[in-house]
Amino acid sequence: METNRPHTKIIGVGNPVVDFLANVSEEFVASVAGEKGGMVLVDTAAMDLMLKELPVEPTRAPGGSAGNTILGLAELGNPVAMLGKIGNCETGSYYREGLVTRGGDGSRFKTGIIPNGRCLSLVTPDSERTMRTDLGAAMTLSPDEISAKDFEGYNHAHIEGYILFNRDLMYQVLESAKEAKCTISLDLASFEVVNATKDIMADIIRDYVDYLFANEEEAAAFTELGEDYHGMLNQLTDLAEVAVVKLGKEGSLIGRGDERVKVTPCMVESPLDTTGAGDLWAAGFLYGLLNGKGLQTSGEFGSLLGAEAVQIMGASLPEDRWSEIRQKVSLG
Repeated sequence: METNRPHTKIIGVGNPVVDFLANVSEEFVASVAGEKGGMVLVDTAAMDLMLKELPVEPTRAPGGSAGNTILGLAELGNPVAMLGKIGNCETGSYYREGLVTRGGDGSRFKTGIIPNGRCLSLVTPDSERTMRTDLGAAMTLSPDEISAKDFEGYNHAHIEGYILFNRDLMYQVLESAKEAKCTISLDLASFEVVNATKDIMADIIRDYVDYLFANEEEAAAFTELGEDYHGMLNQLTDLAEVAVVKLGKEGSLIGRGDERVKVTPCMVESPLDTTGAGDLWAAGFLYGLLNGKGLQTSGEFGSLLGAEAVQIMGASLPEDRWSEIRQKVSLG
C-alpha cells in the first residue's frame, strides 16, 4: 500500500443539516423570535417563515458537526461516507449530492418522510451569529435503523456529540461501529452536551472511544478543572487512547499515553466566523493520524484547516483554498 495516499476509510455519524447563511441588519434579527446570539431550535413552519422573510438570498452549504468533518476529509481526498437521516426533499438531495460531488459515498444515508434539517445563521454587522435550527428528518433517526452493516467497509467512525442527546441511538451507533471493527472518534460538540450526559460520559469514552476531541469549554464542563488545561488533558487521556483539548487562538494540547504535544495555532489577521473551525480541525487531525502521521504533524494539519475555516462564513471553503491546502498537507 502506498504510504502517500489516504488508506483509512472514515464514516461520519451525525445530523446532516443544511446551513443557510445570510448577512442581515440588527433590525431583522430583532424581528426574529428569541434572543440575539446563540442557537435556538425551531419547528419547520417557523424555519419556512424566516427563510421567506429574509431580505437577501442566503448562501447554502451542507453542514452539521460530523458532516463538516467528513466533507473536509473528502476534500483532502480521503475515502469517506456519512451516516444520518436526510429528508425526502430537494434539500436532502442537495446534502447527499454535496457529499457525492466531493468524492464521498452517499449510500449510507437513511431517508425520512419529513423535510431535511436546516440551520439558519443570521450574521449582523458586528459579526455576531444568531442561529435558528430545525433538525427536521435528522431527529427522526431511530436506533433500530442502525446496524453494523452501516459501517461495513469502513475502518473508522467519527461521531458528533449531539447524538448523545438520544442515548439509545448513541449506544446503538457505538455498538454497531465496534461490531464492524471500526475505531471511533467522538467530538463532544458543546458544553451543553457534556452537562446533559455527564452521568454516562466517562463510561462511554472509556468503553468505546479511541480519539476524543473537546474544546476548552467542553473539557472544563467534563473535568471541572477550571482553566487547568494540562490537567484536563491528563484526565481525558486516562479515558481515551488519544485526547485533544482545542484552545482556539491559543492552539491545542494533544495527549497519547505519556506523550504530550502542544500545537501552536496558525495565526489569522481578521477572523470572520468561527463556525465549523473545530470540525475542520478534526478533519485535518484525523487525516494525518489515521493515515500514519504523528501527533505533532496531525495537530498541525488540524491547525491549518481550522485557521482556514475562521476566514470565511460557514464551514464550506472555496475550491481555490482547498487546492492550496492539499499542496500543504502531505502524507509523503
